[in-house]
Amino acid sequence: MKVLVTGATGFTGSRVVPLLLQSGFQVRVFVRPTSDQSPLSPLTVEWATGDFANPETFTAALRGVDALVNIASLGFGHAESILKSMKEAGVRRGIFISTTAIFTQLNAGSKSIRLAAEEAIQSSGLDYTILRPTMIYGTPRDRNMWRLIRLLKITPVMPIFGDGESLQQPIFVDDVAQAVLLALQNDTTIGRSYNIAGKTPLTYNQVIDTVANALGKRVWKLHLPYMPIVRALQFTERMKLRLPIKAEQVLRLNENKAFSYEEARQDFAFSPRSFEEGIRTEIANIQ
Repeated sequence: MKVLVTGATGFTGSRVVPLLLQSGFQVRVFVRPTSDQSPLSPLTVEWATGDFANPETFTAALRGVDALVNIASLGFGHAESILKSMKEAGVRRGIFISTTAIFTQLNAGSKSIRLAAEEAIQSSGLDYTILRPTMIYGTPRDRNMWRLIRLLKITPVMPIFGDGESLQQPIFVDDVAQAVLLALQNDTTIGRSYNIAGKTPLTYNQVIDTVANALGKRVWKLHLPYMPIVRALQFTERMKLRLPIKAEQVLRLNENKAFSYEEARQDFAFSPRSFEEGIRTEIANIQ
């Protein structure tokens, strides 16, 4: 079976491609001309160059494959074009990576685009599966836990905006890759959408404690009222000042982000690792 993978050189894609190859799939990757190909350079893959802004290049890349694994973000408005190209190329099967961020109660900028993308996929008539991971972590390429690890390595005090009791359920990147493989191999997943997450939810306070314990450090948590900080950040954003954190990120930290993956467990035996196991693996891989 031959698969086309988008987003293949990215954080998640670079873990999915080797797993597909190990499982006997032939892999073609769709990359921009400017993409850094080094994450996949040791692997035997077929390269197709193009851009979603030029749909004909994507349609050409799809010709001759049996399925699409779309890891590229659905938050940029390309879903309709992707689906059109699939139909033109005669590719019916597709695995699409979305995100549990579509369930946020905040007025996030890309939320409406992602919701529209999912609706288009679900009404496309194609043999789709949508996977919605929570926050993905697992290597220095992740945008969240790696920053937290670096910070906790150097500071004895961790400021927390809010009470730190909002639930988190991060998912290890290799568990996302495994979910992609299992969904692709299991026809039960056709026409279904699944939330996928880490083994159990934990509070942000517990996230801090777990990372600190894995580093062998003692860290004091300093809780700060978060709404004054949010208002201050919103002011700086209106003034076009760039800071390392945005108001929306602080608000998201104070929003529960725990999700059941029971349907994924039932349909394709999804079984993720705990956050403690995942963060210890990440730290071990960078030391």
